[in-house]
Amino acid sequence: MNPTTLAALAAFPSQLEAHYAAIPQAFRHWAPPSWEGVPSEAFTAIEQLCHVRDIEIEGYHVRFRRTLAEAHPTLASIDSEPLAIERNYGAANAATVLAEFRLARVQTMEIVSQLSDVQLARTAVFEGYGPLTMRSLIHYLCSHDQQHLAGLQWLAGKIDAAGLTT
Repeated sequence: MNPTTLAALAAFPSQLEAHYAAIPQAFRHWAPPSWEGVPSEAFTAIEQLCHVRDIEIEGYHVRFRRTLAEAHPTLASIDSEPLAIERNYGAANAATVLAEFRLARVQTMEIVSQLSDVQLARTAVFEGYGPLTMRSLIHYLCSHDQQHLAGLQWLAGKIDAAGLTT
């Protein structure tokens, strides 16, 4: 697997925590009047953390296991908004969510960092993405990470633009 991608995946938990910490405490549950232009899902800062954790565990861990174990499986996409409501993301404890995510990412790295070329070439179909390889799936996870860093920066920009910070 591309070492740049692996390094980005390994660094992401610290980056996520730092980007979240950059959101003023009073605005971690704040939502803008419009989500137009948001580069990630339309989630508040705390909801972003919960989403990333759940997609890692219930999305990518399952997708990785199935792609490695099954012959050309169809991998489900997860509808994030109902999950956020059902699990009450807004009431989550950020420290707990970040700790759970860090553990999940360690598990991800254990899976993806030791794959052979044959394993990286295994195929699947991902709802909403189409046919892919295990290597593709790893790149999509890395892309998902970056979208959520961008989402947190976008929120910080909206908070500042609204004149809400001092």
